[in-house]
Amino acid sequence: MAIPEKMSGVVLTGHGGLEKLVWRTDLPVPVPGKNEVLIRVGASSVNNTDVNTRTGWYSKTVRGDTASGAADGYLADTGADGSWSGKPLTFPHIQGADCCGEIVAVGDGVPASRIGERVLVRALQSVEADGPEPAIWTFGSESNGGFAQYATARSHDALAINSRLSDIELASFPCAFSTAEGMMQRAGVKAERVLITGASGGVGSAAIQLAKRRGAHVTAVTSGEKAADLQLLGADDTLDRNAVPPEQSFDVVLDLVGGPSWGKLIDALCNRGRYVTSGAIAGPIVELDLRTLYLRDLTLLGSTYQPDNVFQDLVSYIEAGEIRPVVAETYPLRELRAAQEKFLEKAFIGKIAIDVGA
Repeated sequence: MAIPEKMSGVVLTGHGGLEKLVWRTDLPVPVPGKNEVLIRVGASSVNNTDVNTRTGWYSKTVRGDTASGAADGYLADTGADGSWSGKPLTFPHIQGADCCGEIVAVGDGVPASRIGERVLVRALQSVEADGPEPAIWTFGSESNGGFAQYATARSHDALAINSRLSDIELASFPCAFSTAEGMMQRAGVKAERVLITGASGGVGSAAIQLAKRRGAHVTAVTSGEKAADLQLLGADDTLDRNAVPPEQSFDVVLDLVGGPSWGKLIDALCNRGRYVTSGAIAGPIVELDLRTLYLRDLTLLGSTYQPDNVFQDLVSYIEAGEIRPVVAETYPLRELRAAQEKFLEKAFIGKIAIDVGA
């Protein structure tokens, strides 16, 4: 197929409110560099990281929850460190951490036989670090992402997938499910008692499926109206988000919420329990009594960096039919603002999908 010179997409013009998302029809189609592939994007989806980057919530100057500035953004002075990596973004920027599509061209070092492959792009990618510490970046944050008709990615991060699922369904997996799978592997979740906060969201609903796949007994923290749907996803029990979890009742807490209730989550752990977090939508600043940590032999874990096997494992689960997509609604790409507004309402389960090919 002929590859056009221009494409349509939504660009982020700066940190701020929804008005910073601008539909464009004159964006240059990217050219794959060495060891890269060019992907015609079929679908993407909305993630908290897209919203948090837009608003500048990742800035250390912001101490509140993610919702309070989600529509209008935070102060302009968050721009210097408004990305999750703490490094400033260059605007305009194409976001979109999720990407399902087809390889249509390859750069030097990539076999032409890859052209025509259906692929999922690894959302959290390992990169070469300046020092001994592992480095990682997010597709759609440190590089342009899936909110446009075409995108480039390193060949290594574009994994071929064999599935009967639609592009829309497949695009719901990369960011949310790999985040949840990374948490599972980081905490070593097995057939034990697991409490999951934020369980109706993309990562939370993914965590239910991935924990059940490991034989865990899952308690999902959610609102009452969503409880039955989460039980259909596999949750054994549900707990209202305003309720206090029973003390010393869980081997693992997978937390995406943080905020004022954080201490109750720590109290809910059994002695020698593990707490793992990959989000803080209710607020990033919490208080810990170190005596609780050491006298009860607890383990506190953060989870962002993902070894390459995490996404490879996820693709294998999809191909084996061991997990399923949870897509609440689908919007065309040009209506990304409306999709994010719907996302911010939090009145759905799973993911808000973006049809890039529409």
